[in-house]
Amino acid sequence: MDDTRGYSSLGGREQHVDDARLAAAFVSVLKSLGERRKVLALPPDGTRAHSKAGVLLKAAYDHYGSALAAVMPALGTHRPLDAEDIRRFFPGVPERLFLPHDWRHDTVTLGTVPGSFVSGVSEGACAFSWPAQVNRLLVDGDFDLILSLGQVVPHEVVGMANHSKNVFVGVGGKEAIDRSHWLGAAYGIERTLGRVDTPVRAVLDYASAHFASDMPILYALTVIGPDGSGGLATRGFFTGFDRRPFEHAAALSAQVNVTKLERKPGTALVWLDPAEYRSTWLGNKAIYRTRLAMADGGTLVILAPGVDCFGEDPAIDATIRRYGYRGTDSVRALVDSGELADDLAGAAHLVHGSTEGRFRVVYASGLSKDELESVGYEWADPGILTRRYDPARLREGWNALDGEDFYFIRNPGLGLWMA
Repeated sequence: MDDTRGYSSLGGREQHVDDARLAAAFVSVLKSLGERRKVLALPPDGTRAHSKAGVLLKAAYDHYGSALAAVMPALGTHRPLDAEDIRRFFPGVPERLFLPHDWRHDTVTLGTVPGSFVSGVSEGACAFSWPAQVNRLLVDGDFDLILSLGQVVPHEVVGMANHSKNVFVGVGGKEAIDRSHWLGAAYGIERTLGRVDTPVRAVLDYASAHFASDMPILYALTVIGPDGSGGLATRGFFTGFDRRPFEHAAALSAQVNVTKLERKPGTALVWLDPAEYRSTWLGNKAIYRTRLAMADGGTLVILAPGVDCFGEDPAIDATIRRYGYRGTDSVRALVDSGELADDLAGAAHLVHGSTEGRFRVVYASGLSKDELESVGYEWADPGILTRRYDPARLREGWNALDGEDFYFIRNPGLGLWMA
């Protein structure tokens, strides 16, 4: 949809946009669009708890009232939100508006990106076609505005998260999610992380231009970064119907969400807040986002007291338990043989959760020693490690404790670390 009325930008690298200013800026954009009869909102789920989507959704609800007809969190493969999640992440927005997304059963295909295009943008890493799938509500709901809300941050599959990913993956179908995840993994996570233009982004752009140009999707994108005192701040806010808000948000995210270390850590320690991380599917951001920084032969310790499973989805959990985290070549052989051809998202995660043999991963979580060792990790007691490495007492970055030198990350989902 070509509509310049919705374009707006706010903030910058050194700025701090408070919640009141953020909400007011969003309402100003919504007012500029004129009256809307029926609106759908697509916010991120709890895996983007720091995105300020709750502030944006509440502002939209206050502005539109009953015209905000439905809210569908962009779950992708993640578990649905329960009533407590909705109250925590989206305070002030009625629970009755929230609808779950079923990525396995409740989608329609808008069109297909040709295999020749996929092969071209991936340098031959994949040659399959890609179905542009969305939840059928987007097609059948008769909405005259769709609000795609979320945060732009470095991402292991698409390079920089959000924009059309929120639509075609967040409320996409199984085949689309499977193939996009494997496309990113097959092309190479090191060549993808933190980059604006990647094979998956090119495929999503193709789908947007060819199959969704008539959908009234307004993107409202935040950039969240450190505030300089150990907390977080909204650094930028960008809206629009085209790709511009994503490009500007991604440029800002590259400045505030990418940490460049002068030396590679021999030991890194990552804390996973139990309210946010409950599976290795999410918790392995500790691996994805640090692999460009870790020293060969080093040790990555993950303090994850809330992690008690591997996959957010039972089928993917079973895949991880069966095959374990292994390197690219091994997983590619399983895919090429057809053994993992029906679970390409699971296959991609096996690659992403592997260190390719470069460094050790020690998990201190709710998973047992046998479970962790069966997938290729090492086990540690979470109680003992959390007492030794109390996250509340550690500072982000380099720490020294009893002669031990290590690098500490409080939330791996908020950035990318490289040396």
